[in-house]
Amino acid sequence: MTSPTATSPAATSPAADIVRPYGDTTGDGMVQVSFTLPIPHDKRAEGAALQLARKMGLEPALLVHAKAMGPDFTFFVVYGSATHLVDLRDVVVVEREFPLLSPAEVNKAVKSRLRRKLVVVGACIGTDAHTVGIDAILNIKGFAGEKGLEYYREIKVVNLGAQVLVPELVARARAEKADAVMVSQVVTQRDAHIHNTTTMSAAFREAYPAGQVPLLVVGGPRFEEGSAPKLGVDRIFGRGTTPGEVASYLVHALTPAPARPKETS
Repeated sequence: MTSPTATSPAATSPAADIVRPYGDTTGDGMVQVSFTLPIPHDKRAEGAALQLARKMGLEPALLVHAKAMGPDFTFFVVYGSATHLVDLRDVVVVEREFPLLSPAEVNKAVKSRLRRKLVVVGACIGTDAHTVGIDAILNIKGFAGEKGLEYYREIKVVNLGAQVLVPELVARARAEKADAVMVSQVVTQRDAHIHNTTTMSAAFREAYPAGQVPLLVVGGPRFEEGSAPKLGVDRIFGRGTTPGEVASYLVHALTPAPARPKETS
């Protein structure tokens, strides 16, 4: 069996880059969506849900579930065929710009380049009480078969837990002389994760001299890739991030690789 080459029809045909959702048969466009409308559950509400589905590009659309959410709201599940096409050539992917390192490699790099322990302070800020994400990265038990940063001999971890006020986070980071500050944001109602992150980044830049702000790293399921500069942080990690990825990034960002010796002629 031969592998496809760059000149194969499947690789070069524009049609290969155009896809539709798959339901029962290839390219049938079938998708399932759920949403809530602020109206009581009745026939009029169900008609409104189907109207919305059609305006979303589902044609035909089938209402498969409707349930009252109190007296004034209704939750719907709609199944239908999407009329939209996706052009894979327009998809922008944020590539990882650093190599993945083993715990031993991380420890060796920190010890040889930084010559002291790398200090990480982590927390969930604002009213966010969901510590599962930050604990998965920091606690020794880790996530996805990988041990957390507490396992790394050359990393000192200070986990402040949940509902930490931004001034408290800044003060503790200063006291610990943190190299990096890691914040987890799971609560996203009314864009709370965006507000909390920008407030946090502004507070650190106000509290530290220019060029001395710790590395600011934020994680959560609803952050957009590539939005770190807009939010004033150095890095954003999304769902599925493992402790090894974070540790490798810290080495990449905080411990510059030694310069290569110049070649002599």
